[in-house]
Formats: sequence, structure tokens, C-alpha cells
Amino acid sequence: MIDVKPATAKISSHALKHNIMVIKQKAPNSKVIAVVKANAYGHGVAFVASVLEEFVDCFGVARLEEALTLRSNGITKPILLLEGFFRAKDLPIIAVNNIQTIVHNKEQLQALQQADLPNPIKVWLKIDTGMHRLGVALDEVAAFCQSLEKCPNIEPHFGFVSHFSRADELESDYTQKQLNAFLQATENRAGERSIAASGGILFWHEAHLDWIRPGIILYGISPNNVPSQEYGLIPVMTLTSSLIAVRDHKKGEPVGYGGKWVSEQDTKIGVVAIGYGDGYPRDMPMGTPVYLNGRLVPIVGRVSMDMLTVDLGKDSQDKVGDEVILWGKELPIEEIAAISGILSYELITKLTPRVLTEYVD
Repeated sequence: MIDVKPATAKISSHALKHNIMVIKQKAPNSKVIAVVKANAYGHGVAFVASVLEEFVDCFGVARLEEALTLRSNGITKPILLLEGFFRAKDLPIIAVNNIQTIVHNKEQLQALQQADLPNPIKVWLKIDTGMHRLGVALDEVAAFCQSLEKCPNIEPHFGFVSHFSRADELESDYTQKQLNAFLQATENRAGERSIAASGGILFWHEAHLDWIRPGIILYGISPNNVPSQEYGLIPVMTLTSSLIAVRDHKKGEPVGYGGKWVSEQDTKIGVVAIGYGDGYPRDMPMGTPVYLNGRLVPIVGRVSMDMLTVDLGKDSQDKVGDEVILWGKELPIEEIAAISGILSYELITKLTPRVLTEYVD
């Protein structure tokens, strides 16, 4: 009986450690908030945090539930809620679990002022410097600071944080304008500052400041479609599956739903055990490559729920059970993103629980 492995995400601790060291070398004077939201960008938050904890100063998550998952898995480093808290009744939980929070609106400020807490909370004031998504307006910073300074539920020397909206657009001056606005708004204030996420870390060295917040680059993926190896990073995830069938296919015959692809010559078709039920996009364009036995072969026909099909070529020697790489070191996910028009961020975070996870190294 042939041993066929289904869709599997292989996660490399070696690559993860390599990437955090590269990041720290790029910003040697900054402390690190490792962003592990969305299940560590699909890589497994408990594993990723356990590997990184000795190398970073804090973890960043989007939701309180993510923070509590880290605590339940033995992570003791500070954790920052990057969107802040959603409910006033969560504040005592935040306080007792050494969780820090961003404050970005008046409602959060009022909840902190009115709360009855066992101990003060570390707070970061989010300033809107141009993303126009979250954060207090530049002309409101002074008033918010005065209120935060008077609030007994907040630790002294709260921090300041903002977020670039176009850090990967190197030809634009918008990032420099955001940085200048942030520096001006926080000038002569005691709190530590953070504005650089992955794009800021790679491309705007003057934005590193007291803290950096690496996200996508931790996982060896660039924030643009340039392969991350050019920045010295190694992909942490290799998404693989296997051939479950190899079929002779005649010229003029279609493959898959709707008959959208018809072979122009006799060939062999490989069937790969992965589909949109695993999170591999249904709308992935035909011709998108996968890596098989040392070469790239194209997807043909529509991606279905559990399978996709590739054109192996008439003289191919591939066999059932052979490993197929959808993305990884051999086939950078940035190339798949460029072909598909789907962000690398979305590709890795939309993988479903059906995909097996295998931790290597």
C-alpha cells in the first residue's frame, strides 16, 4: 500500500530562529514585539511563541482570546492587545494576566477611568498619523495624554504607537510624513514609541525607535512580492501535499469542473490532494506553478474542494505518493501572490484546520 500524505504545513523552528535574529540585527537598538495574531499567521501560535519567547520582549495579538491562549500555553512575556480591549468587563482579566493594551478611542479611555482593577495596566496610546483606521487624531494627543496621566488604573509612562499605511511603497513620501507626524506628536513625552512593523523594519531604518513590531517577516515572507530571501529571510512554512493519481490524458480532452482547460496534446495529469477545503484558493489562476520532483508544473482546470490537477507532461515519471510543494523555499509564496493577486498574508492565514501541521527541526 502506497503511503500518501495529505495537505501538510511543515513549520521550521530553525527558519523562525534565523528570521528573528536577522530582524534583531536590522534594528539592534530596538526591543521586539513579535506579532503572533491569527494563530501566528497560520503557523501555530503555541509553537511559534514557545520558539520565540527567549528572543523577544513582548508578543502582539489582536484579541484577548489570543492573549489568553498564550498564557495557557505557558508564555510569561508581556502581551500587547494591538486593537485594544473590546469590553470593559475584560479589564480585570487583562490586569491579572500581565496583558498590555492599546487605547485608541474615548470609549476605551472612559472604561479605564471607571474600572475597579487589582493593579494598573500598561497602556499604549495609538495615534492616527495617516492610516485613518484606528487612533486618536493628532490634535487630540495632548488631551488624551492628560487624561491617561491622571488615571490610577494606568501604569506611569504609557507608550505611544502608530502604524504605517504605505511602508512598502518606497517611492512614496507618505511614510516619511507619517513618521514626522508621530515624532512631533510624541516629542518631549516620556513614553516609549513604536511605529515600524514589517515594512518599516525592512525599509525605514529611522523608524525603528524604541520598539519594532515584526509580523509577516517573522515567518520568512516579505510585505511586498519580492521573495523574502532577498532580505535574508527563510520561509518558515512549506505547504505540501501529494499526488494521489497520475492519469494518461488525450489531446482535446478537458479536465475538471466546467471544462475550462482542454489539453492541446497528449499528456499526463497529476491529481494533488489539496483544494479550497484546505484553504488553497478556488480562484487560483490556471498556470499557477507547483513544485514537483525538482521542477515547476502548472495547475490546469479549476481548483476543487479537495483536489487540484496539474499538467505533468507526456514523458513525466512522477508517481502516486510524490510530494508536491504549493509554496515554500523551493517556490516562494511571494511568486504565488504575484500570480494570483492574493496577498501572502491572506494565503497563509486562510488555511483550514484540515491541513495537517508538522513541526520540523
